[in-house]
Amino acid sequence: MSSVSDFIPLREEDVDPDPLVQFATWFELATQAGVRAAEAAALATAAPDGVPSVRMVLVKQFDARGFVFYTSYESRKGIELAANPHAALLFYWMPLGRQVRIEGTVKRTTPEQTAAYIRSRPRASQLSAIASPQSQVIASREVLERRVAELAAGNESSDPPLPGTWGGFRLYPTSFEFWQNREDRLHDRLRYTSADDGRWTIERLAP
Repeated sequence: MSSVSDFIPLREEDVDPDPLVQFATWFELATQAGVRAAEAAALATAAPDGVPSVRMVLVKQFDARGFVFYTSYESRKGIELAANPHAALLFYWMPLGRQVRIEGTVKRTTPEQTAAYIRSRPRASQLSAIASPQSQVIASREVLERRVAELAAGNESSDPPLPGTWGGFRLYPTSFEFWQNREDRLHDRLRYTSADDGRWTIERLAP
């Protein structure tokens, strides 16, 4: 485990002018450092009246188009994102003393992208996605297990049907913040904000 004094300073002259490139560099370093589930992030959403909620998700893809995660469109986050298509992601890689905050707008992925992802998942995961009425109250765990068993029995020789209420969201970033742990609470914080011309402005924030 690294000590605080081992952490590398985060300086403006060392970061990439493109926040996605900088994120990819940090993500790869987190993976190489053995951070468990480096793709795990806290996802914050809010209802139209401003009431927030947050939960962990797995970010399955990121590229120049944004950050993709999957869920039931009828879950709490799915309903909130449909009504208020703004969200924030927080990646926290404790062994490296690093956080990345990403804010932006969201849109659903295409049905084709969703289908391709679902078919890439293990069969048991596909069955669970169909069987689970995510975020709804259920009588017991046995209800879920029975639904999965029934689906498995009914689709022994074929792929499970694609869940019509389940799919992806893509977050299109409008800001990034890279946070590096430092001694005596003087942490480094660099924020990228997007401009209308597609360029990014880098600013240092006080810790």
